[in-house]
Amino acid sequence: MLSRQVLLRSVRSAAPSRAAILSQTRSFAAPAASSANEQVKPPVALFGLDGTYATALYTAAVKTSSLEPTAKALSSLCSLFEKDPKLAKILTTPTLTAEDKSAIIAELQKSAGVSNEIVKNFLATLAENNRLALLGGVCAKFSELMSASRGEVEMVVTSAQPLDSKTLSRLENAVSKSSYVGAGKKLKVTNQINPDIIGGLVVEIGDRTIDLSVSSKMAKMNKLLTDTL
Repeated sequence: MLSRQVLLRSVRSAAPSRAAILSQTRSFAAPAASSANEQVKPPVALFGLDGTYATALYTAAVKTSSLEPTAKALSSLCSLFEKDPKLAKILTTPTLTAEDKSAIIAELQKSAGVSNEIVKNFLATLAENNRLALLGGVCAKFSELMSASRGEVEMVVTSAQPLDSKTLSRLENAVSKSSYVGAGKKLKVTNQINPDIIGGLVVEIGDRTIDLSVSSKMAKMNKLLTDTL
């Protein structure tokens, strides 16, 4: 079982250049990171304090050979945030007592079915550092780390209404054969809903965006008419 002291040491070593930011949490009593810590290199660099914690959790999970169980637990926690938008607001309440935080952690573990000790210790660490409000962001950024480690390329397809599995499968097959996905990479497809695009699709692959939405076409037409007049 990973001790909380080791986990805190991983947080510290994840972004040494951000010592000023981390000092705002609480003083770490753990010694400097060992060479074993330095051997774990995350697949992508993340930024922000939530990225620092996500990187620390990833590093600790790799060191203890518990990466997949940790990823599964974080995925369950992510689902809680998606299902209950009020959860993020609760975690940002500045008046939470130590008892409140313990109760919240216990409820999160129960609802998400978390039995992974490293995640339990991580939640306790966030609570001790008054950083429970970062949990949603940590979950999302940990997912980025896992996708990168698995060689996945994320494709987000935004539509005005949910797309059926057949349509998503056709899009996945087409994009998988394109230059947008490198050799040996796997495509991970997510469908997001945004009625504001009216119709059509907005496809995001990595840092590329293909805007085929009706709203975009209307905006271009309006600009053309305005410029002409």
